[in-house]
Formats: sequence, C-alpha cells, structure tokens
Amino acid sequence: MCILLPKISTTVRSKISLWALRLRFFTGSVLQPEAAVGHAGELFGTPMPVTRGRALATPVGDARCGHFEMDGHRIATYVWGDPSRQPYVLCAHGWSSHGTRFLPWVEQLRQAGYAVVAFDQPAHGRSSGKRTTLPDFACTLFAMVARFGPAAALVGHSLGGAAACIALARGLDAKRAILIAPAADPVAAALRFADFIGLPERLCRRMIARFEAMVGIPFDELQAHRNAPRIARPALIVHDLDDRDVPWAEGERYARHWADARLLTTQGLGHHRIVQDEGVIAAALRFLRGEPVGERVVSSPNLPYGFA
Repeated sequence: MCILLPKISTTVRSKISLWALRLRFFTGSVLQPEAAVGHAGELFGTPMPVTRGRALATPVGDARCGHFEMDGHRIATYVWGDPSRQPYVLCAHGWSSHGTRFLPWVEQLRQAGYAVVAFDQPAHGRSSGKRTTLPDFACTLFAMVARFGPAAALVGHSLGGAAACIALARGLDAKRAILIAPAADPVAAALRFADFIGLPERLCRRMIARFEAMVGIPFDELQAHRNAPRIARPALIVHDLDDRDVPWAEGERYARHWADARLLTTQGLGHHRIVQDEGVIAAALRFLRGEPVGERVVSSPNLPYGFA
C-alpha cells in the first residue's frame, strides 16, 4: 500500500494542476480575454520543461556530440558513423522530445550501411531557447542539411514529420522520407491544445491569428494537403490507429496527397511507443532497401480514402 502512495500522489497533483490551469483560463477568458490569448500563445509555443531533464538523462550511445549556431540558437547534434563518407539518415524528433529518442534506430541503420544524424530542435533537449514553432522546426532541417550534406533519408516523428514535409516541399535535399505519426493540421492541433487547457474556440482562433502574424505564414500554408503534392520523393507514412495525440486520419491525409507515398497502419502503439517499435524500424529498413511497405492510398471526391 505504501509503495503506491507516491504514484497516486503524483497523479493527484497532476490533476489538480490541470484543473487549476483550466480554471485560470476559464476565468481569464471572461475577465481578461486578451491576456488569456497571450498566455495561451506562450504555452502553445513552449515545450514541456520536464523534457529537458529526460533528454539529458537519455544515453547517447557512441554518438559524437556537437553543436552549431543557428539564428541565435545553439543546436545540439548527435552523429553516429561518418556522414561525409556514408549515406546518412537524418532523424527529426517531435514536440517536447529530443534527438536521442531515435537511439534504437542507430544500430540497425549502421548495420545497413548508413550513418545517422540527429539533433535537438530549438528549445528542446540540449539546444538553447525557450519557445519555438513549426516553421522553426523546418528551418532547422535546412540548417542540418547545409551542415551535413544531402540526406539519403529523412525520418520525422509527429511535429518533426510535419516539418519534414514542409521542408521537402520547399526543396530540402533528401532522397526518401519516413514520417511517423505526422501531424497534418496545425489548426486542429491548436484546437486540441485549447480544449486541453480550457480556452474557448473563439479565443483559440485569435491565438492562431497572433501566431500567423508572428511567423508571417498562414496556418493554411502549413497543412499537409498543401505541401505533400509538391514532393516528388518516395515516402513511407506510419501511423497508429490508437494514436490519441495525432489522429490516424492525419497520417492517412499525408499518404492520400503524397503521390509516391504508402501508408503503414499499426495498432496498439499509440503516439510515442511507435517511434521505438522494432517492427516499425524493420519496416523502415525494408522501405530504405526499396521494398514495397504498407498500402497505396487512393481517393476521389466521392471516396475519402481507399487502398489500391
């Protein structure tokens, strides 16, 4: 009984903190709506602080750790193998994550003849900064390719997958793409965030407008269906039916609008375990060898999606 008390206590404290946060936004939405919108925007662009500690505690294996400067940020990098002599796979993590989440991929990619390069996005892991955005995520990918050269493949998880699509649509040099649980719709993501913290939708829309003014890009231009059709590279989209953070339908949207993409659907892995699942890694390696993996998604105005 005593052993369970710390876990129960932590759960209770987390629930109390969430209730307090929602109460604050409920009250602020009525009494000080502009302040509530500003506070929500700050939270929306701030990774979870606890993930810094997780990144620092995560092993890096035999990686060569380095860094470089980008737009006032110190970007941490992790390199396995020699990307100047070997084809390399560039790994892009998601929101509130870190580059070493891809450590389970390294040994198998190295055995397949690839070097592996990962990094921490601004405000994540060992990189500097407090806040960041999806366009920032895409810009960092360009900086990584400028530093290490064209990638044989780009692997992106969650928001890292969304950034990969945006960057590839704008000319990033990578021969293949593997998107795992990719977020397809920044508007839907903002609405899910607003629902979580208790911000009314009308104020969420104002928060989105502030973000668009800040980054200088309409959210609509960041949608998967706007960018995927512009990419002439093979892609494998991997998404789990039980993903509670980014719905499976968003992965399907990538596969439907990306001309040379296939969709691999899993079940029971959710949004986070899918990144390190051995079966997913094995499927990715088959895709890198040029083998057909997953199903080809087709659609028409009368058919939301189907499989060829």
